[in-house]
Amino acid sequence: MSTSTWDTLITDALVFDGRGGAPQHLDIAIKDGRIAARGSALPRGEASRVIDGSGQWLMPGLLDIHTHLDLEVDLDPRLEEVVRHGTTTVLVGNCSLGTCFGQQVEGEQNPIVDCFTRVENIPKKVLSKCVETITWDNTGDYMDHFDKLPLGPNIGAFVPHSMLRVEVMGLKDSISREPTETELREMERLLDQAMTQGYLGLSTDGLPFHYLANAPHTDQRIPTQFASFGELKRLLRVVRRHDRVWQTTPIIENRIKGLLYFFLSSGRLFGSPLKTSALSVMQFVLAPKASNAFLGVAGLVNSALLQGRIHFQALGTNFRIWADGIVSPIFEELDSTCKLIAREYDDVAGRRALLNDPAFVEEFRRDWFHGRKGRNLATFKAKMGLPDKVVIRDPELMIFDGAPVPEWDGESMQQVFERLQRFQRGQTGEARSEKEREALAAFPNPTADDADFMLHLLREYDKSFRWYVDVGNTDKQATLGYLLHPNAMPGFNDSGAHITNMAFFDANLMSLKLAQAEGMETVARMVKRLTRDPAEFFGLDVGSLEIGAQADVTLVDPEVLKGWDTNEHRAFIHRELFDHKQMVNRSDGVVTHVLINGEPVWQQGEFTEVLGNRSLGRALRAA
Repeated sequence: MSTSTWDTLITDALVFDGRGGAPQHLDIAIKDGRIAARGSALPRGEASRVIDGSGQWLMPGLLDIHTHLDLEVDLDPRLEEVVRHGTTTVLVGNCSLGTCFGQQVEGEQNPIVDCFTRVENIPKKVLSKCVETITWDNTGDYMDHFDKLPLGPNIGAFVPHSMLRVEVMGLKDSISREPTETELREMERLLDQAMTQGYLGLSTDGLPFHYLANAPHTDQRIPTQFASFGELKRLLRVVRRHDRVWQTTPIIENRIKGLLYFFLSSGRLFGSPLKTSALSVMQFVLAPKASNAFLGVAGLVNSALLQGRIHFQALGTNFRIWADGIVSPIFEELDSTCKLIAREYDDVAGRRALLNDPAFVEEFRRDWFHGRKGRNLATFKAKMGLPDKVVIRDPELMIFDGAPVPEWDGESMQQVFERLQRFQRGQTGEARSEKEREALAAFPNPTADDADFMLHLLREYDKSFRWYVDVGNTDKQATLGYLLHPNAMPGFNDSGAHITNMAFFDANLMSLKLAQAEGMETVARMVKRLTRDPAEFFGLDVGSLEIGAQADVTLVDPEVLKGWDTNEHRAFIHRELFDHKQMVNRSDGVVTHVLINGEPVWQQGEFTEVLGNRSLGRALRAA
């Protein structure tokens, strides 16, 4: 039997304790999964395991406050793609979607697949695997089932409003009529019950491009968007009574209506402040000042006059989105491309039929050039930074990354389009290979504009060409300011969603890197923003290095962090877990050690055997 005082001793690290103060060189001792001692030169011989932390930053495990890992966690509770980046706590059930009510399958209706497929861009075959793992049918059993899993990170969950409506009304009725008074009371009862079980609050969604994926509902939005202001007010009264959180996305189609909904956070208007976590602030390419307006709204709602408690979630890196052909969350915003995306994933013939339909082509061209060409109000608004559509259609900003012609990779669509035009004028030397010559010769001659260029790509290659665009935070000049803004909070990571389109698992590390460039005081503030601040806001007992706290710990090598950039380490890999490809990040060498509940789960670039073989994290219940 071991006579050691401590299980683990981490020595000589520069410790950021999450309170925002100056870091200190300390030793941290851990016993039975808890922080047992902190101090200088603690006796090495008293520990069973010693980790040399010299030259490294030590901080509480990081929180990822906006994920869609509800699905993955039951396939693989290790959640390796967040752990490797120093994250030890994740929040699920965001954007009105989740699994806490069980499968909810009724006849041919499969609401989880129906809701998640297009909103979070997860293929149906992947979602079906996730749904098959579900064994519970109520919110209590959902929270309890985590006790039976060998969890890696800790899990906190929202009650998702779309699934709450489906649970009470059924999917068809939830998108076709108002709830009855009896149904409203049942929603209130179920929500109140979940709050007593420790759920973080209620999540809703207002984005206009979140559609259902299963026939006959492919032209309908997800259930939460059919709720009236009165319904939302009643449900949020339950959340407010428990001092929990409303997670939401803005209603951007109607700015006045969106503003009215944000006023629901006001304690002055509704009796007590409602903690509200909304998406999102970043410097959008097409609307660079839009986030300043969001922060201004938050400032008004949080003022002494209105007494609200709202913040907007901030992304710590550039908002880079990949597309497989036209399949990308941003293209749900256009009516024409929305119709293409609504086709089943493998329905190549259906998409091609649309692309050859003259009426569709006319609609596509109208959407493609809306706000980009012509002397009209839409173009004027776009030039003023107030566009009707935020989807980028500028070929200079659209970069091939997985092109049908190898020479195109890394080039913008504009560069290839201009080369095509020269080729069609007889400059055949523009083709740099036989494959490129064949590709250029296949375009209709003449290809009049970039709309025709994109239409040909879609007809010829369907989803088998990839490209990306940076929607926001392109130069990161404004990013740090948003991350530290008092009316914002780091955390718009979307980990586990948009598996072929985004990879923000490491956004917390990019936040630390941006802070590092400003100095140690800013790093200390950022650590607080990534640990203690969200833990306190969401009512969770994590994010601390206090004596007795659960020992969730992350160690970072500041020298590696300084030279690392996420854009150089994003990868598109096949994951056996999904039998599908996924966008991921690699920050190897930045995070040297991760401990969850006192157990090392990641060290020196490798996962340890304990991850996935023992229950480490836990279901976090809000208090």
